Amino acid sequence: MSAKIQKTLARQQEKVKEGQFYEAHQQLRVIASRYTKSSDWGSAVDLLASGASMLLKAGQGASGGDLCMFLMDVYGKAELKPDTTNKARLLSLLREFPEGEPTRKRFAGEVIGWSSKLGEYPAGDPELHHVIGTLYAEDGEAIEAEKHLTLGTADSAATFSSLEYDWYTSDEPSTAPLYAARVVFPYLLVGNVRAANKAFLLFTSKLSSSNPGLGVQEVGSTSSDLRVYPSLPLLNFLGLLLLAVEKGSADVFKQLKSHYASYIRDAGNWNEALAQVGEMYFGIKIPSQSNPLFDMMNSFMGGGGSGGQKAASRRVEAAPAPAPALD
Repeated sequence: MSAKIQKTLARQQEKVKEGQFYEAHQQLRVIASRYTKSSDWGSAVDLLASGASMLLKAGQGASGGDLCMFLMDVYGKAELKPDTTNKARLLSLLREFPEGEPTRKRFAGEVIGWSSKLGEYPAGDPELHHVIGTLYAEDGEAIEAEKHLTLGTADSAATFSSLEYDWYTSDEPSTAPLYAARVVFPYLLVGNVRAANKAFLLFTSKLSSSNPGLGVQEVGSTSSDLRVYPSLPLLNFLGLLLLAVEKGSADVFKQLKSHYASYIRDAGNWNEALAQVGEMYFGIKIPSQSNPLFDMMNSFMGGGGSGGQKAASRRVEAAPAPAPALD
């Protein structure tokens, strides 16, 4: 950061200390605009990022958020890549937003859109998704958290599983499978079988340890182990579904759906997700498909539009490789 920018920030910091938030905000915008007009992207980024941080830390979410949006405009015009430095700057700002500030959601959307356009991940950078999803989870915004954690990193499965389990604890004990499904299906629908298995294992392990009176039977074979919950048939279905996906057995998948048909009907909204799973992992074609995969996934999770991310039509192999961000 140049000495000139440091002096500018020091002057605006004095205004902030005096409570002159509007004046500081406007001055920062005017000066940043001069830098952008001359294509001095580095100076614009330094000024906007530091100025936004200054205002956010002072509790000025709207003004700080406005400078964050300005910053993303500069990122786009300068065609900055989602490297470690550029991402770290944005992640720091995301963490500084006051809780409940609505501008943060707009900023998060711009951050993901930027990383999608200028990075290597069409759905957005996994690290950014993970941090954004974690922040939403911490704020109790489960639906928003789900969308981002689905596309996150190797650490996201644990966060996602904890989110659903914590949400489940405020509901009836019999609803555990419905919350487990909210993490299993999204991961399967994006082809991340490893994360689906990890999240399911974490969820069921916490369920068992937190409910010692819950009947659990351990069923093992030479190739796999499975916990059976006599009182929670849909949880058994999810565990068996994950095994069937790993084996790539269409016959087993069809038998599972038939055996648990009445329970699946009671779940309310699993059929469309299962139809997608059948096509992706077992080659069972869906007769007609009018909606993109992610719209369906968001419908399953109770969310809105997915920002234009669409389904892949090809079949996923029985033992798919993990997503790039997972090891």
